[in-house]
Amino acid sequence: MHQALRSGYARWRAGELGRITEGIEEALILELAGPLEGRRVLDVGCGDGTFAIAAAERGARPTGVDRSGAALAAARHRADARGAPIALCRADASQLPFHDDTFDVVMAVTLLCLVEGAADVLREMARVVAPGGLVVIGELGCWSGWAAWRRIRGWLGHPVWRYAAFHDARGLARLVRASGLEVERIDGAVHYPPIGLAARLLAPYDRALGVRFAAFLTLAARCPTETAEESCTT
Repeated sequence: MHQALRSGYARWRAGELGRITEGIEEALILELAGPLEGRRVLDVGCGDGTFAIAAAERGARPTGVDRSGAALAAARHRADARGAPIALCRADASQLPFHDDTFDVVMAVTLLCLVEGAADVLREMARVVAPGGLVVIGELGCWSGWAAWRRIRGWLGHPVWRYAAFHDARGLARLVRASGLEVERIDGAVHYPPIGLAARLLAPYDRALGVRFAAFLTLAARCPTETAEESCTT
């Protein structure tokens, strides 16, 4: 995880905009993931552990992977403070250190837009999910006011947004299908502008507005089960 992105997490959550927006995103990802009791969950690019911790609190057996040691240290601190049992592993998302078909649910939130070789990362996620298992993606939409603001910041030299690649729903679905996964559902959220007051007023109606101009896109895909002995990438 990039240092600039990591250092902004605490400040983001402390404000009204971040608290409301992260709450919406977390609820949507967990809704797509479904019941997690006893499930083996992998959070790829886990950052400071938001989704791995949430999975643990729902009875899952989560593992978080990130290539940043500082991010993993922050995840450990937050998990311990909340009494959430999670395993953490330092690794690159394009070379996951797990056997084929290891996890029931594999998730990645705001990762593909920030890495080189998003297709390679998805193939790895598809490899380690068990046949019949779910891959849940959360990504930054390209047609929102948030994306426009991030692009401007990138043009001005912001170290994260300068190289970010935002997605639309169709492009994200194509990328996921290319890894051998079967897309089941695409959803969107965060249609309000990046202003705390707007978030407070509009958040209750946000989910009814579809995917077209959503700042946050979510996708659930399943690994096929034609041959239980093979991973969905073979």
